[in-house]
Amino acid sequence: MNRAFLLAVVAAISAFGQGRRTGPPPEAATAPPADAAANAPPAVEKLSKTQHTIHIGGAELDYTATAGTLVLKREDGKARAGIFFVAYTLGSDTLQSAADRAKRPLTFAFNGGPGSSSVWLHMGALGPRRINLPPDGTAPVPPYQIADNQDTCLKYTDLVFIDPVSTGFSRAAPGENATQFHGYDADIEEVADFIRLYLTKFERWGSPKFLAGESYGTTRAAGLSEYLLHQDGIYLNGISLISSVLNFETINFAPGHDLPYILYVPSYTAAAWYHKKLPPDLQNGTLESAVDQARKFAAGDYTLAMMKGDKLTASERSDLAKKLARFTGLRPEFITESNFRIPAQRYFKELLRDRRRTAGRYDDRLEGIDLDSAGERAEYDPSYAAVQGAFTAAFNDYVREELKYESEIPYEVLTGKVQPWSYAKQQNQYLNVSEPLRQAMTQNPAMHVLSMNGYYDMATPFFATEYVVSHMGLDPSLAGNVTFAYCDAGHMMYTRKSCLDVLSKAMEKLYSVGGRQ
Repeated sequence: MNRAFLLAVVAAISAFGQGRRTGPPPEAATAPPADAAANAPPAVEKLSKTQHTIHIGGAELDYTATAGTLVLKREDGKARAGIFFVAYTLGSDTLQSAADRAKRPLTFAFNGGPGSSSVWLHMGALGPRRINLPPDGTAPVPPYQIADNQDTCLKYTDLVFIDPVSTGFSRAAPGENATQFHGYDADIEEVADFIRLYLTKFERWGSPKFLAGESYGTTRAAGLSEYLLHQDGIYLNGISLISSVLNFETINFAPGHDLPYILYVPSYTAAAWYHKKLPPDLQNGTLESAVDQARKFAAGDYTLAMMKGDKLTASERSDLAKKLARFTGLRPEFITESNFRIPAQRYFKELLRDRRRTAGRYDDRLEGIDLDSAGERAEYDPSYAAVQGAFTAAFNDYVREELKYESEIPYEVLTGKVQPWSYAKQQNQYLNVSEPLRQAMTQNPAMHVLSMNGYYDMATPFFATEYVVSHMGLDPSLAGNVTFAYCDAGHMMYTRKSCLDVLSKAMEKLYSVGGRQ
């Protein structure tokens, strides 16, 4: 990984962890350099349609793939941006009638970042073709191969993978300032505009409509659920939230802000259980049992202790250190020295320090090797390093060889070019999209939500998602519209085959309910 790309990833992760405004709002940003505007690719509609067949469980599945660019325009017809997408529709595109299209659910899918393309969900989980990964989710060996995805969602929904501006092949139009798209509100408007345009151009207004988002893509999906309803009259049937972050208050470690320290404890327990760092009574039981006990401790004794703050007595401090060590696998001395507050970055380094290893952020099962065992932060995320090369190389080959889409501009898999990401309307507060989601579910009670969580995810911890949903203020009559599912993998849970199976079954159940007509 070169230094420039590493800095871009660090910037993206930093903004993702903040969930607050990190720079000037788009309207106040300076214009791009003249040469950048001049070198932007022309914003023109460009489509490549190809016919394919895959083999799923011994049966053949025929589908049409459309890779291309749709142009977002102002009301005066001037191009604003070209949005790259890949769509998959069941059967032959030329033989589908309007009635046939209306019967098929349609899912718009995207990843997050901010600054990520949709390649992860596309080539790892939902699409008809998938990167060949080891079943346990560890790093594959180059050169990389792709194969038919036995768990593809194409079995029960057509799919449209969207790359927001500055990611993938999507770019602002020549002369347009790309920063106008780089922010929470602007991003929602941009993706909603694409969805409306796609529904119109491909005659899919009558189809049951779904969203699937991962990571910051869940933030986008929750915001879109309300925006689409109010702005475009588009009512969704369902949303799949994969590795969710709905309230950035729950993941931002800061002095005087104790909530994230509480919500991360069950994830620390899962990591310690996997690496066999827990005491025998917890270690010898199941992962679910250990995690459930950690939930109770975090929401009970630990929360009460955090409320006392510096008023904890010496006896209470000693007792708390022992209890927190029990559920985290860390030394009581380290916990006391940390004032009982361990941010995730320090946990990655400390858990396996005795072996000069670090735990992954996206998947804490995976181990990294630093130059030395000193320091507070890991040098890199081994769980990202395990997948970056495979997804980059495989997609660049796939889009040209199988989808017949040609472009000489780089496909931005995960870019820092969207930074600083603007949270202009959320200044002096944490971004919280649980309220837009509540409003959308209240006004459209037919909408169902799946929350899919990995126990070993340290980027968007599962207990934080549970906390946010339980604090949405959702009416009891709608409680059954939200379903939780879990698996023993990390942020990109689908890299582990058994978890991809769990995700596929959970999503299929969502569509069987939300897609009824």
